[in-house]
Amino acid sequence: MAFIKIQNVIINTNYIAAVKLDNQTGSGVKSVSVLLVTPKFPLFQCESISPNLHNYEWIEFTGQAANALQDYFTSYNNVIDLLPQSQESSVV
Repeated sequence: MAFIKIQNVIINTNYIAAVKLDNQTGSGVKSVSVLLVTPKFPLFQCESISPNLHNYEWIEFTGQAANALQDYFTSYNNVIDLLPQSQESSVV
């Protein structure tokens, strides 16, 4: 289990499902978005039948936090890029 600390936010990397690099906010500011998926624990056993057992939430970072995340997720020590550069633009 690893953690990333960005300003006053600490993220457990086990819960990161996706990261959008080189994103922009509605006002055009550079941002990095992180999709967090956390387990949802039912209060009662009868709720355990629910098909959606996870909480999903996009968190958007700007400024120095976005730069730190960009550096972290583009580092070859943390992420291995499996696609050649020519194919990256065709992936949705």
